[in-house]
Amino acid sequence: MRSRHAALAAAAVVLVGLTTTLTSAGSAAAAATRVRLGSSSDVTRTSWQGPAFTMNGDGKINAASMTAAVDAIRGGTGSIDVVVLAGSAPTSGSATPECDAAMALPGVNSCTSWTLTAASDGNNTQVNADIRNAEFVYFAGGDQCRYAAWKGTALEASVESVVAKGGGSGGGSAGHHINSPVVYDACKGSVTSPEALADPYDSYITFTTGMFDWPHYSGVINDSHFTTRDRMGRTMAFVARAVKDGRTTGGKAWGVGVEEGSSLLLDKNGRATLYGTEAFIVLGDHQPEQASSGKPLTFSDFKIWRLGPGQTYDFKNRPTCGYYLRSVTNGVADANLYSGTPQSGCGASGGTTLTESEPNDSRAAANDATANPASIAGSLQSAGDRDYYRVSLTSGRKLTVDCAIPTAYDADVYLLDSAGSTLARSVNNGTGADETVTFTRTTTGSGTYYLDVEAYSGSGTTPYTCALTTA
Repeated sequence: MRSRHAALAAAAVVLVGLTTTLTSAGSAAAAATRVRLGSSSDVTRTSWQGPAFTMNGDGKINAASMTAAVDAIRGGTGSIDVVVLAGSAPTSGSATPECDAAMALPGVNSCTSWTLTAASDGNNTQVNADIRNAEFVYFAGGDQCRYAAWKGTALEASVESVVAKGGGSGGGSAGHHINSPVVYDACKGSVTSPEALADPYDSYITFTTGMFDWPHYSGVINDSHFTTRDRMGRTMAFVARAVKDGRTTGGKAWGVGVEEGSSLLLDKNGRATLYGTEAFIVLGDHQPEQASSGKPLTFSDFKIWRLGPGQTYDFKNRPTCGYYLRSVTNGVADANLYSGTPQSGCGASGGTTLTESEPNDSRAAANDATANPASIAGSLQSAGDRDYYRVSLTSGRKLTVDCAIPTAYDADVYLLDSAGSTLARSVNNGTGADETVTFTRTTTGSGTYYLDVEAYSGSGTTPYTCALTTA
């Protein structure tokens, strides 16, 4: 926040690509500056496979999560156009650092960087045309108060149209903040954890709501530079405020803190995968014992999930296990806020089980298990019955499927790639023989796979269960 940019340079910097300076409507002094890299023509395509979102702990594009987002949106084929929105120009180095990084990734056709210095720039015709023609919008680091000023402008609706067509949005630092439905906007200045815990109604704690509310991401307040700048305490205060003030529904609010150099990739099914070192989910699910102006915060038993590299959190099916507890008493937080022993273990999606829904006897009709349930369950009720489940896996992750088969039939289990070729299989002989398959994705980005459970002999209504784990 307030760290990437300084004042806009008086003249536009000429780069390889197209540079344009446009005067903002209603302001003779402010100018919106456009630099386009890559192809001068936008991609034309009838459908996209997102949405996908990147939530970064600092202002830089995370190459791994951005590559995965690009792949998810384009379905692994073709290319997309990216727009970067910044509130002010960089103070040194390249004038387009985010676009420089984006253009180095596979599947990016062009990247257009806009520096917008006034709230009225949100209604700039060329800005909105570029956004609507893009498939991903990235908000740069800087000052989220500038971004919050675009609430209600055409820009807000344009970004929402990109997501609606199956594209994506994201950002780092200030850009991470603006992509949550409750935005700590810092319009009166930044606040530290000790200040926020001492008074959760400190005048520097201000929020913007009602701007972006992405699928499966409701009730969330983002925070960045999380561990490095010790921001757990202030996120706790933000969460307590959101619950106390009714800024979220159901009496619950979730803080999402991402460390520098890390990124959460949120897919269309609501599953967030961590790229980098660590991120934290902080849940407040009851009213604070004390939260009022001029008084220190008291809030018992925040539920905290720590994500390490490659670990996931299911925002569609919010977990009810796997967390550790920390409290704040009279403005003093418990020790060891950034680590703890979970109260109970659970599957990657909070211990949920996906029960098959027929017909699911082909890859085209596969049940959707991309939200990474802890287990799946079904039955093989006729000879030759086949049950298909669609799963996803990111680079370097190992999937293990352990299937417990009832004595009524002999089942075989196959893991297939997106084209239907067999990658792994388990064909143990005999009714009731359990089956196990494992597979590690070594290619970059994320991929779609199919689990095929089929009756080799026998049938019955007794269910099989398959536990899914990733490492």
